Amino acid sequence: MKLIFKLTLLALFFTSVMAQTFTYPKAKKVDQVDNYHGTKVADPYRWLENPDADDTRAWVEAQNKLTFGFLEQIPERAKIKERLTKLWNYEKYLPPFKEGGRYFYYKNDGLQNQNVLYVTDTLEGTPRVLLDPNKLSADGTVALSGLAISHDGKLMAYSLSSSGSDWQEWKVRDVTSGKDLEDHLKWSKFSGASWTPDNKGFFYSRYDEPNEKTKLEDANYFQKLYYHRIGAKQSEDVLVYERKDQKEWGFSGSVTEDGRYLIISVWKGTDPKNLLFYKDLKAKDAKVVELVKDFEASYSFIGNDGAVFYFRTDLQAPRGRVIAIDTAKPEKTNWQELVAESADTIDGESGVSFVNDQFIVPYLQDARSNIKVFDQRGKLVREVALPGIGTVQGFGGKRKDKETFYLFTGFTTPTTVYRYDLPTGKSTVWRAPKVDFNPNDYETKQVFYTSKDGTKVPMFITHKKGLKLDGNNPTYLYAYGGFNVSLTPAFSISNLVWMEMGGVYAQPNLRGGGEYGEAWHEAGTKLKKQNVFDDFIAAAEWLIANKYTSTPKLAISGGSNGGLLVGACMTQRPDLFGAALPAVGVMDMLRFQKFTIGWAWTSDYGSSENPEEFKALYKYSPLHNIKAGTAYPPTLITTADHDDRVVPAHSFKFAATMQEAQAGNNPIFIRIETKAGHGAGKPTAKIIEEIADRWGFLVKVLQMK
Repeated sequence: MKLIFKLTLLALFFTSVMAQTFTYPKAKKVDQVDNYHGTKVADPYRWLENPDADDTRAWVEAQNKLTFGFLEQIPERAKIKERLTKLWNYEKYLPPFKEGGRYFYYKNDGLQNQNVLYVTDTLEGTPRVLLDPNKLSADGTVALSGLAISHDGKLMAYSLSSSGSDWQEWKVRDVTSGKDLEDHLKWSKFSGASWTPDNKGFFYSRYDEPNEKTKLEDANYFQKLYYHRIGAKQSEDVLVYERKDQKEWGFSGSVTEDGRYLIISVWKGTDPKNLLFYKDLKAKDAKVVELVKDFEASYSFIGNDGAVFYFRTDLQAPRGRVIAIDTAKPEKTNWQELVAESADTIDGESGVSFVNDQFIVPYLQDARSNIKVFDQRGKLVREVALPGIGTVQGFGGKRKDKETFYLFTGFTTPTTVYRYDLPTGKSTVWRAPKVDFNPNDYETKQVFYTSKDGTKVPMFITHKKGLKLDGNNPTYLYAYGGFNVSLTPAFSISNLVWMEMGGVYAQPNLRGGGEYGEAWHEAGTKLKKQNVFDDFIAAAEWLIANKYTSTPKLAISGGSNGGLLVGACMTQRPDLFGAALPAVGVMDMLRFQKFTIGWAWTSDYGSSENPEEFKALYKYSPLHNIKAGTAYPPTLITTADHDDRVVPAHSFKFAATMQEAQAGNNPIFIRIETKAGHGAGKPTAKIIEEIADRWGFLVKVLQMK
C-alpha cells in the first residue's frame, strides 16, 4: 500500500513537470525468437543491430530530432553551456616524462578539442609543439591514442584513432624535424608500442585486416604480436608471437629498460589475471619462454636486475604485493616477496614504478591515494606527503633517475602536476591550474553505508558548504562497479557546474571495482553481479534516508559498465529514482559477447552460452527486464554511432523497448552522437555539448530552480 501511495505521488509530481506527452518514432518489430537452454526469448528490435541499414539510420535521425527538440526548449541549457565553456577554458597539463635527454608532455590551452604533445630540452626551456591532433581534422574527432619515444629521443611512434573508434593507425615522426616518415601501420587495437634499444624498430600488436563494411561490429579475435623495423612496409613486419589455438588471447609486448628482454603479457578479455612470457633479445634464435603459465592471478612487470624480474601480483595476496622472480630459478618455491600485502590495496591501474633504484608503490586507502617508497630489498623508505584527500597518478621514470613527476587531483582540487625529488622526498609544484572558482566554498566527506547483505560500502559526497539536509537537494549519484576499476576522487568541471547549480555529487565505490583488491572485484562478478546493483540501490536509499535528497530529486548515472548499472537499477527499482542517465551502456546481456571486443567481458559477466550464467544474466539484463505498463523515471540514454566498444545497438534496442513500455508522461529519450565512439578521444566541444544537454535535462525533469 505504501509503495502504491509513493508511486502515485511520484506520478503526480512528474505530470506537473511533464504536461506534454511524447510521440516516439515508430520502430518496426520483427519475429525474432532465440532459444537459450530451453527458454525462448524474443528480440523484436534485432534489426537495430545493423547501424548502417537504412531503417536504422532513419530511426536514429528521428530519435535525435525528438530528443534535441525537447532539449532546445530548456531555457537554462544555453546558460549551462556558457558556464561550462567559461570554466573549461584553463590550461591543463599532464606529468612530463623524459626520454633521450628530452622532456615530453601534454598540454591543453583550455578549449582545444584534443591535448597537444610538446617537447623541450629542459624543464625551464621553451617548449615546441611536436604533434597537434587538432590540425588533423576540422571537428577534432581525430585523437592521439598511443605514443612511444625511442630510447635516443629521436623518433616517436604514435597512433591515431578517428571518430572515437578503438582502431589505431601507427605512424613514426622525427622528433627534431617534426616530419613523419613513410611508416604506416593499420589494424591495430588495444596496443601500445615498445622500442628496441637500437632505436631501429618497435613491437606492437594487431589483428588481421577486417571486413571494411562491418569492422565496427565484428568480433576481434586472434591478436598477434609483431616487430616493425623503421622504413619497412607493414607486410614485412616480423611475427613475434601468435597462438592459433587461443583466439581470445591478446599480447602486450614491452622491452626491459636494459634492452635485454621482451616481456609479453598475455591477456584474456578483461580479466585481470594474465600470463607472462619473455624472450631474450640478445640471444640468437631465442624462443619465447613461458614464465607464468596459468591464469591464476594478475602480474604487472615493474623492472629487472638482469635475469631477476620484479612484479606486482595478487597471487596469494588479493590486495597486492611486490615479488622478485629469478628466471634462472623460475620455480614458485624460489620466488621472493619484497613488499608484503598490507591492509591497503596496491593500485593496479597506476602501477608500481622502479625509479632511483626504489619501488614507488601507489596504494588505495578507502579509495583515496597513499604513496609509499621502498628500497630494492623492500624496506620502507618513506610515505610521500600528499596535499590532501585525492588521487595520484604518475611517478614514472628510469631506474637511475633522481626525479619523477606526478599529478594530484580531488573533487575540489584541479589537477596539479608536481615534481618529486627522490633523494630528498620533496615535492614541488611544476604546473598548477587556475580555475575560476573558490574550492573553499565546497566540502567533501566520505561515508560508509550498509548494503543489502550487510557489506559496508564507502561513498564520497561533495557539495556546497552550508547544505540543508531537508531532502530537497538535486543529487547526481554516479558509479561504475566492475572490471576491477577503482573510482577515486577527481576534479571535474562538469561536476563543479552541477554543484554551483545547487546539486550534490555522490560517488559510491561498489563491489566489482578494485578499491579493496581482487576479493572486492570478484564479489561483483558473474553470479554475484547483483551485489553491484544492491550496493547502488543502497547508496540511493542512504542518501534519501539521511535527507540529502528524495526520489523526485535523485538522478542516477554511469557509463559503459556503469550504463548497465543504471539500466539494471532503473528496471529493478523504477520507484526509487527521479531520473536516469545511462551512457553507452551494455544493455543486452544475452548478446553482448557477439560484437567487437564484447566476448572479453565474459570474465566479469559470464555468458548466455552457459546455462547457469544465462539464468543470472537474464534475471538482470536491462533490455529483458523492461515491463510494459511501468512508469519509468525520465530517462536520457546516450550513445554514439561509432562506438565499437559497446556497440550502439545496446542503447538502440533499450530505447525502443522502453519507449514502447513506458506508462505515463515521463520522457524516454536517446541522444545519439555522430562521429564519436565510446568516449576516448572525444573532442572538448562535443563533451561540453553533451554535459550541457545532461544538466539541462535534469534541470527540467528534477524541477531545479
